[in-house]
Amino acid sequence: QDQLVESGGGLVQAGGSLRLSCAVSRTIFRLNPMGWYRQAPGKQRDLVAGIDTRGSTVYVNSVKGRFTISRDNAKNMVYLRMDNLKPEDTAVYYCNTFVTAHLPWGQGTQVTVSA
Repeated sequence: QDQLVESGGGLVQAGGSLRLSCAVSRTIFRLNPMGWYRQAPGKQRDLVAGIDTRGSTVYVNSVKGRFTISRDNAKNMVYLRMDNLKPEDTAVYYCNTFVTAHLPWGQGTQVTVSA
């Protein structure tokens, strides 16, 4: 029933790294670009990075050079490698289709970056 399941979050010191994973249902994964989104306390949910079905990627300016989105077409998985993390990266991270109309949101995974 769950089409999106995120994992890999945790607590890390500033400058550290995490790798987030998202398991996606096969029928959704093979047809759609995918994205990572995040929502900090008191803030709206915003796009972080996107990847199309061919592997082309886009990033918001605040994470360029630090985050890397990728997908494994054999495993129906989307990943977000986060390096040089900053306290302002603290948020709940979600994956979803990278389109105007999203699937129902999953539970997300918490990323907390301490100074």
